[in-house]
Amino acid sequence: MTKPPGKADDWWRGAVIYQVYPRSFQDTTGDGMGDLRGITRRLGHIASLGVDAIWLSPFFKSPMADMGYDVSDYCDVDPMFGTLADFDAMLAEAHRLGMKVVIDQVISHTSDQHPWFIESRASRDNPKADWYVWADPKRDGTAPNNWLSIFGGPGWEWDGVRKQYYMHNFLTSQPDLNFHNPDVQDALLKTVRFWLDRGVDGFRLDTVNFYFHDRKLRDNPPHEPDPEEIGLDAPDVNPYGMQSHRYDKTQPENIDFLKRFRALLDEYDGRMTVGEVGDGARSLKTVADYTSGGDKLNMCYTFDLLGPDFTAEHIRKCVQAFQRAVTDGWVCWAFSNHDVNRHVSRFIKGPEERERVAKLAITLLSTLRGSICLYQGEELGLTEAELAFEDLRDPYGIRFWPAFKGRDGCRTPMPWQHEEAHAGFSTAKPWLPVPEDHARHAVDTQEKIAGSVLNHYRATLAFRKAHDLLHDGDMAFVHSNQDILAFTREKGGEKLLFVFNLTREKAEFVPAKSLKLGEPVPVPGFGAKLKDGTIELDGLDMACVRV
Repeated sequence: MTKPPGKADDWWRGAVIYQVYPRSFQDTTGDGMGDLRGITRRLGHIASLGVDAIWLSPFFKSPMADMGYDVSDYCDVDPMFGTLADFDAMLAEAHRLGMKVVIDQVISHTSDQHPWFIESRASRDNPKADWYVWADPKRDGTAPNNWLSIFGGPGWEWDGVRKQYYMHNFLTSQPDLNFHNPDVQDALLKTVRFWLDRGVDGFRLDTVNFYFHDRKLRDNPPHEPDPEEIGLDAPDVNPYGMQSHRYDKTQPENIDFLKRFRALLDEYDGRMTVGEVGDGARSLKTVADYTSGGDKLNMCYTFDLLGPDFTAEHIRKCVQAFQRAVTDGWVCWAFSNHDVNRHVSRFIKGPEERERVAKLAITLLSTLRGSICLYQGEELGLTEAELAFEDLRDPYGIRFWPAFKGRDGCRTPMPWQHEEAHAGFSTAKPWLPVPEDHARHAVDTQEKIAGSVLNHYRATLAFRKAHDLLHDGDMAFVHSNQDILAFTREKGGEKLLFVFNLTREKAEFVPAKSLKLGEPVPVPGFGAKLKDGTIELDGLDMACVRV
């Protein structure tokens, strides 16, 4: 039975979470790659933003074929990042600064170097023979079905020792675990308990709807375009998007495992889960299934706002679709993460818009109902880095180059000091280059500028924290006479109207007669212009008014 949450247990609701990509945050050892001690060194910067928690991308022991998302030991730190003692020190310092720590759990698959897989592939009758998804070939020797890998090619790899295929949703070196085996679930939950006992506050569950597969291994049908589809499973250069992924993920058995996961977390105080759901047109239904009832995930995020659209129509469509589909769950909104092009590059129509769009985007994100996730470097207004093919490290990008350049452009090192070598990230050549444009917008440069993107982030997150209605108040859209995004947030007798003009043209918002405008509320970087009951907006502008 799920215990009712207390105030402390509910810290994640409306929280601001800052994602750290450890490999690119701060190097302290001079090997060109970030590490845990580097994160500890820079926690003061994160805390200065006013966030509630940090999320760390994987730092576990790994061959690094997919930059740590191929885990070979769930209960140890990879030497390139440091030691368990370094993790404990980082955790303690984050807690001292008042921030929670959320870590990535990549449990749909392991590395092929994980001891579990090494044993599983050794024979068909060893104790772990059924810990991964193995299947016999068809009579003609081809793969068991038509399932595809997100990273290109079939979702099956032939193994000569067992004379069987094993399933992999990503790289061939990332074999999928068999969640239909209860021993696999038990082993994974044991690794989760390891980190709970160390004091971590929550888990971001990578590809949370990928855990189970169809036992009958039925072929996926072709993808039929859905007019309600918002997020895509893969770029259009990837054949993965040509299938409807009915049988290789999002199976009904996943619900019961998520309940087991939640029951484990509920043995501890104040722990949380946020799931990554990539499920095409089904994403919102999946979020509803995974977050309803209070006995599974605390919240999820989808890919709905991680595309190229930054329009009133798109934002309204995404939020309203969530409101319709998820009646008692919770969402985490984000514009950027380690898997997509940086949102400033996606949203701007020219370099002169960089700063304006960066500021408007965080203001909009901060006023939506839900928790929000920020990705390192967006507080500097960083754009997507343009990299040469020889600089790429992402296997996804290397596989689909030049049609798709992969994810390295958003993973370049964090620029700390403009005048230092490699922008203060490392004393050695970094694993990915630091663009000069990024170095010019380094932290030390923006610290000195009152109206910088960095200082705007700090002021905006302080504004969010100062208004309790932005934490978990109700949200309702308001009809607009133009291409304007307008909504109210309300809680405890306070009601604010937020109006956003995401176009490049001047606009006027004329409220319905039932909506009585009060005094303007100053929002960092923006100011309402009221004239005769009308809100006047410049291009890429917003206003807040009491109603």
